[in-house]
Formats: sequence, structure tokens, C-alpha cells
Amino acid sequence: MAGNLFVKNARVVTPIGSQAIKGKKMGDLQEIPNTTIAIREGKIIYIGDNIGCPEIPDANNIDAKGKVVLPGFVDSHTHLIFGGFRPDEFEWRLKGDTYMSIMERGGGIQSTVNATKKASEDQLMKKAQWFLDRMGEMGVTTVEVKSGYGLDFDTELKMLKAIARLKEEESSVIDIVPTFLGAHAVPPEYKGRTSEFVDLLIEMMPQFKDLAKFCDVFCEKNVFEIEDSRRLLKAAEENGFKLKLHADEIVTLGGGELSAELNAVSADHLLHVSHDGILKMAEAGVVATLLPLTAFALKEPYAPARKFIDQGCAVALATDLNPGSCFSGSIPLTIALACIYMNMSIEETITALTLNGAAALDMAEEIGSIEVGKRGDLVILGSDNYRILPYYVGMNCVKATIFNGNIVSLNP
Repeated sequence: MAGNLFVKNARVVTPIGSQAIKGKKMGDLQEIPNTTIAIREGKIIYIGDNIGCPEIPDANNIDAKGKVVLPGFVDSHTHLIFGGFRPDEFEWRLKGDTYMSIMERGGGIQSTVNATKKASEDQLMKKAQWFLDRMGEMGVTTVEVKSGYGLDFDTELKMLKAIARLKEEESSVIDIVPTFLGAHAVPPEYKGRTSEFVDLLIEMMPQFKDLAKFCDVFCEKNVFEIEDSRRLLKAAEENGFKLKLHADEIVTLGGGELSAELNAVSADHLLHVSHDGILKMAEAGVVATLLPLTAFALKEPYAPARKFIDQGCAVALATDLNPGSCFSGSIPLTIALACIYMNMSIEETITALTLNGAAALDMAEEIGSIEVGKRGDLVILGSDNYRILPYYVGMNCVKATIFNGNIVSLNP
């Protein structure tokens, strides 16, 4: 439901624009002190002082004096619909097992696939709603949610229907963007026959095009390599999907280059992207969605954020919440890791989690900045200084979250 709201006496800090911000311009934020934001029926209609502010009947009021107001955070890469949990695998990794070795012994994605097949649609929704509520408390107002723990038609359909129902519920505290990730792993029955499994996924696609905005693929060595990924994504585009890739996460395969070739909206992970891949992504305007929580959990090198920014690429940040490689949806820790270990400034980090996150979902014209005409999605910090976000390491600094003009979370 769209709400009516005044946020008064705010210190607004926001990127500006309706497309991804590239390169070093990511550090340019507009600051507007002591201002009023007026939201009517979910849309921002006014930003300025109290004089001249329009009247809105039945509007709620928030006094944000002494508080920074940011655009709502956009978590543009998650896998929060799933069955079961995998804590044993986390312990195995602590003892030295690699992500791919766990996958090869029957763990990893296939373990969650088995649990997701057994779960009902309602069970999947109930678990996902708990995560969505926690994300709302951390300032997230838009989240991308992938399927991919089915690897067959019935389970992928069940997951996408659960995502659609969560999105449609009037009580939803977060906007949800669905992605079809049938190409998340090759099921055991197709081992050695990846091309045939890609054929099956292409056959499924027309029946999912009304349930998902994007099609994604785990483009990785010994999973879906370049030619299979290219064929799948070209078919997806023909079926009306926008394109995403899990790219160059484990090894340097050429996923970054492929994302540029296909004009994908984003390529994600990119821990081992090549220099040529960075240049081609920058030239093609592909958003580099970096996932520091996953690198942290896997004890892998962080994606080269500075190289992307210095070469003029648009960088987004997301959590990659999933039951295996990154069981965390922590926005505060994502911010801290980006600033401390990826050498991003806090201004670049804010842009990456707002406007560039929106661009990674092809939504930069609607959300991602505090501007007249955009949706009334805001984060109110419990501080007058946005630099507290990485400084208060891993702690939630959000006082209130506003989605579509409604106060959906109010923290002590």
C-alpha cells in the first residue's frame, strides 16, 4: 500500500540520477541540510524547506532532526528462498574444504536442492519472510530474489510462485524482484550432459517469463562454461528476460567479457575477473555487483572494487544471502567490508547500495535516490553523520526504514 508521509528537519544524503553512476563519480553525493521530504501515495513529490511544502491530507510525520536520511538500500543479489540449512558445510570449510570440493561430494547447492524439493510453498514463504523482515530492519527496501534450488520444472515453479506471493502481499515491507536461476548447478542425473540440461532449461523458459524479470546463470568452470552460458542467456533474451550472470567467482573464465558481449544488466561476484573483462564491462555499461560477504565467508580474495571504479565501471554491492557460501544478509557488515577491505569510500559504498543497486535491477528510474518522482523509499540513520556506517563496525545504525511512503521498521 502506498503511504503519505512528511519527513521533516532531515539531512538528506543521496546520489542523483536515473542511471548507474560510473567510476569515481560514485563518490559524489548531494547533501541537503534541514529539509522536508513530502511523499504522497508512495511517491516523493517535494524536497525543500517547510515554506512551500504542499499539504497532504492524512499524512504521517517524522521529525528527523539530527538524523541523516538516505535512499532505501537495494540488495540486488540474494538467494533467500530455500529449504533446509547447511551448517555442517560451514564447519567443513573451516577445516579446509573448498566450495567446489564440497559441491563435488554431493554437498553444496545440491544439498539445498534436495531440501527445497521437500518443502511446501508456504514453508518456503514463511522462512523467506523472516529474512525479509530482518532486512527491512537494516534499511533494505528492494531485494532481488533468485530461484535455483529446484533444477527441475516443478520446484523452480514452486520457488517462483512463492516469490510472487511474497511480492504481492499487502503487508510486504520490501519490494521483491524475481530472477530465474535454473542454471545454478548441473543436477546429478545430467552429469556429463550439461548441454542437454541447458536444452531443458530453455524449454522451461517460456513458462516462467511472467514470473521472473531476470534470467541468471552460474557461469563457472565445470558448471556452466562460456558456450553453454551464452546459449542459455541468448535464449532467455529471446524469451523476454533481462540478463544477469554469476561470473568469474572461482576462476578466471571470461564471465565478465561474456556479460559485456550480451549487454547484461549486471555481472556478479567477479572475484577473479580479468583486466580485459573489467574494461569490456565498463565500456558496455554492465553493473559490477560485488558480494564481499561471500568472499569473507569463503576466505577468498575480495573482488577488485578499486580496479572497477578506476576503469570507469559502475559498482553495486549486495549480500548474496544464501544457505551455503554466505549465510548472511547483513548490510552493516557488507558496508564495513567494502570500506575496510575493498578500499571503497563510504560515499562510493552508499552509491553502490542505492542507485547502482537499483541500476543492477534495471530500476534506477524508480528508486535508488531521493528525488522528486521516485518512490518514497528512505533510510533514517540514528546519527547526523553518515560516516558512522562503516565506523560502527557490523552494527545496525538504522533508526527507521520507509518503504513506499510507509514506516515499515522503527528501531530503538
